[in-house]
Amino acid sequence: MLQKLSIVIPFYNEVDSLPELYERICQSANACVAAGQLADWEFWFVDDGSTDGSTQVAERFTVSDPRVGLVVFRKNRGKAAALQAGFTRASGDVIITMDADLQDDPTEIPRFLEQLEEGYDVVSGWKKQRNDPAEKRIPSRLFNAVTAKGSGVPLHDFNCGFKAYRSEVVRSFTLYGELHRYIPVLAARSGFRITEIVVQHHKREHGTSKYGFERYLRGLFDSMTTLFLLKYFDRPMYFFGRFGLISFLIGFVLCGILTVEWLMGQSIGNRPLLLLGVMLILLGMQFFGTGYLASMIVETTARKNYSEDHIKAVVKQAIAAEK
Repeated sequence: MLQKLSIVIPFYNEVDSLPELYERICQSANACVAAGQLADWEFWFVDDGSTDGSTQVAERFTVSDPRVGLVVFRKNRGKAAALQAGFTRASGDVIITMDADLQDDPTEIPRFLEQLEEGYDVVSGWKKQRNDPAEKRIPSRLFNAVTAKGSGVPLHDFNCGFKAYRSEVVRSFTLYGELHRYIPVLAARSGFRITEIVVQHHKREHGTSKYGFERYLRGLFDSMTTLFLLKYFDRPMYFFGRFGLISFLIGFVLCGILTVEWLMGQSIGNRPLLLLGVMLILLGMQFFGTGYLASMIVETTARKNYSEDHIKAVVKQAIAAEK
């Protein structure tokens, strides 16, 4: 059965790139339909608060082509929010994301579809030969190496905007902050199959990059969040309990030593180790308490989801019995 394709393209101040991008995507998508890879297609532009006239250019596409939709943010909210808005509105069985700067090549869309047809759920592009300045390439390589090692997802280019997903993948999470960089990690957490293909990366011809140094700091914090969710989402006590146990034991040992010295007649009231030992014991108890509360939240959420799924199953059975 042929599928419908949704292409989601977030943009911010790309007035010179949008017309050519629109034409190239139309050519590639129509070629896929003619070749029998797709039944239909649509694409969603998401304007992330542009101020250079990009909004008006995209609006013209929506008027002339019913397959084009447009979401407009009143202010710049970031790529993750833009992608989430596009995912929410996309109606296709398959969703492809691309950057709007013409550095991604729409003619490679059929290759992504072929990988999905082989049974993969996520196909991530790999800009093996990047046409970016060194100040972008070097931090990117470091980020990709650390993320691959920490997450266990063996990809070379997590930050590549050229990706393809089955629709159920993007329905399984909500993007915020800088989490768009970690979509493969979030997908892996849910058990989806992921692969990677090498894609062409063209030099930027229009406009300038919208990312500065601050994105690396935001990416660091979101990386910590993502790796925590990947490993400890449904077992938070494994994380908090580990630190709690270490802290409590060290504090207990210190206080035990000081207690022995006190029983031997030594004064310990002015010893810094006494304060440190008590603080470590209290800190360990706080870690344990946080772990217990987090586990209770996970358990409550799991029971709620189970109850809702059970109710839906009963309703479906009742409907089927009536028929």
